[in-house]
Amino acid sequence: MVVIGVQTGSASASAPREAGATAVSLSASQRVAALQDAQAGADATAQAIGLGGQEKLVVRDVVKDADGTVHTRYERTYAGLPVLGGDLVVHEKKDGARSTTKATGARISVPTTAPAVAAATAGKSAVAASDARSAKAGDARKVIWAATGKPVLAWETVVTGTQADGTPSRRHVITDATSGKELFSYESIETGVGNTMYSGQVTLGTSGSGSYTLTDATRGGHKTYDLKGGSSGTGTLFTNTTNTFGNGLASNRETAAADAHYGAAMTWDFYKNELGRNGIRGNGVAAYSRVHYGNAYVNAFWDDSCFCMTYGDGSGNAKPLTSLDVAGHEMSHGLTASTAGLVYSGESGGLNEATSDIFGASVEFYANNASDKGDYLIGEKIDINGNGTPLRYMDKPSKDGASKDAWYSGVGNVDVHYSSGPANHFFYLLSEGSGVKTINGVSYNSPTANGVTVTGIGRTKAYKIWYKALTTYMTSTTNYSGARAATLSAASALYGASSAEYTAVANAWNGVNVTK
Repeated sequence: MVVIGVQTGSASASAPREAGATAVSLSASQRVAALQDAQAGADATAQAIGLGGQEKLVVRDVVKDADGTVHTRYERTYAGLPVLGGDLVVHEKKDGARSTTKATGARISVPTTAPAVAAATAGKSAVAASDARSAKAGDARKVIWAATGKPVLAWETVVTGTQADGTPSRRHVITDATSGKELFSYESIETGVGNTMYSGQVTLGTSGSGSYTLTDATRGGHKTYDLKGGSSGTGTLFTNTTNTFGNGLASNRETAAADAHYGAAMTWDFYKNELGRNGIRGNGVAAYSRVHYGNAYVNAFWDDSCFCMTYGDGSGNAKPLTSLDVAGHEMSHGLTASTAGLVYSGESGGLNEATSDIFGASVEFYANNASDKGDYLIGEKIDINGNGTPLRYMDKPSKDGASKDAWYSGVGNVDVHYSSGPANHFFYLLSEGSGVKTINGVSYNSPTANGVTVTGIGRTKAYKIWYKALTTYMTSTTNYSGARAATLSAASALYGASSAEYTAVANAWNGVNVTK
């Protein structure tokens, strides 16, 4: 059992059950110690949960609940090779009772680890299948592919280039090392679509004296850089002599930086104050932001390889994609990458996008900014459609013309931004319930599958349940059925299996046609 010496967080008087299953906040040194302890016991854990002799566990994360339950997230290796889709979480209670959540239930075994197809051949095939401009393959690595079906020996090749809209591409291609057939591919660049442009006059975390920089020393050292129309590198750190950044207009380069910097600060504060998380990775270290990417680039994206958010300036360079909910959305991709690692394709990709929408909206509500009040609309400030409509609607996702209101068997085949609809809808229903209502001046009317009536439990409980599900019960291959199971487990841990909250989670999933 992993032992972590930490102080427990304060309990909520209104929800005493919740306190026991709420994750306690670990300092950077405590987290390092917890990871080291877990890794030291990894071989014994592998044996205890019945893994084969050639399988090893590599610790990725440790979460300890206030009641002493420890959730340890592992990657798996087989004969020294990474097992993609082999991740698992071991849940150990204070009394030693143990259970395991696995990305795959398949036995990890392959006839040989000697590939019949050369790495270079796999790389050429991966490039040939890419639609990115200037596609180039990095060195392939030998892996065991276990995310879909029977585990096989494979090559993983990362093909880099540029997508059609100017977004960088970092596509992971999995090639069968015996037949040369492409087994799977996914894009790992996850898009989302001072005196700020969107949030009014705000206080920014800066550093310096006489010369000031957009460096927030109180929030893990977050920095905001100017790419100046470039598409690579870090850029130039924003600096001035007045300690006032931006004037609220897009024509001032500092304005977009002020929005991005403020959004990062509010996201950091939301995770720390509401969920007890010390930074996106839980290690007290901030990501960084880059603004003014490319020319009239109408998007924003998270890149886990640089651990950074990047924002374009929108159509005509007049509407930077730096609004508060977009900032929260992008940083939350980093949270997902650091926890469940939901693969950015199929149903898991939709859940990945929904997670960012859920927490992006939650950050907006948390900030309680008079210029950008909280709502269940995604990207309503950036006017990416050019007609004043938001990117996505959580109460009725199909209002955007492409997103799905409810689950169906082919939902994983649509773009991840649209297959996110059922999970976004679930979150709205769990928070607010079905039917007509007005919140912060915005009118909503949320229908449900089969006319199910849903009673909400409040946004705070809803995002606590989603966060716990993501960080302790979801894995890289979680689909909608798995998300239902994960959130029910989270609700049970936080509030009890016979609680109104548990019932509401089940009912909200019924409302989007995820019934088992």
